[in-house]
Amino acid sequence: MENQRPLILVSNDDGITAKGISELIKFLRPLGEIVVMAPDTSRSGTSCSLTVKEPIHYQLIRKEVGLTVYKCSGTPTDCVKLAFHAVLDRKPDLVVGGINHGDNSAVNVHYSGTMGVVLEGCLKGVPSIAFSICSHDPNADFEPSGEYVRDIVRKVLDKGLPPLTCLNINIPDTKELKGVRVCEQTLGQWTNEWEHFAHRGDSQYYWLTGEFENTDPENEKNDHWALDNGYIAITPTTVDMTAYSLVEELKTWF
Repeated sequence: MENQRPLILVSNDDGITAKGISELIKFLRPLGEIVVMAPDTSRSGTSCSLTVKEPIHYQLIRKEVGLTVYKCSGTPTDCVKLAFHAVLDRKPDLVVGGINHGDNSAVNVHYSGTMGVVLEGCLKGVPSIAFSICSHDPNADFEPSGEYVRDIVRKVLDKGLPPLTCLNINIPDTKELKGVRVCEQTLGQWTNEWEHFAHRGDSQYYWLTGEFENTDPENEKNDHWALDNGYIAITPTTVDMTAYSLVEELKTWF
């Protein structure tokens, strides 16, 4: 139908009760028909993982004009796969993940369940956007980002994205946003990643923690610089992980 509103599939990795997904739904309501399929509890750090050793299930929890909300027992990627298979009546115009509680810039892109949402959207041929705020506060203030979120989504709905490419968008935790910057992914690594907290019998217990070490902190092109200076960082991200620069050299090895 020519006059159908855009269909937007929403998921996250913090779970259906997180404030971030509620705020995202609120921001997106004016832009289209919203279908939510989100984990029933937190699935942070699950990347693109799938549930393969047990069945998963979903449940309708809310339905009104322009909005249908389901919770799912699986991972964020499971949620997207199941939504496409079981609840959507047509291919969505957009897949959106978030708004995540916590920074998914730099190498965090590889661990993020929020990115799992949009990478799966990419694989299904749908323009996809991940939003994260640099705060783990369950009651973080998302309001300053609202108009930016709507503007970015409007532009992607209008212009689309190249195949197998999504947007990883991170928002600094500040009331005074300076605007947006298109960035490259910050390189670096996590250090001091494990904290020992218990010894019981023959078992040692550790808690995952750590500090991110930015190897290029003065690079104004990277997403960490943008976030540190009050800008929303937009990093275009590809599903294709081929190292094309190495292909020709490798051919000479074999």
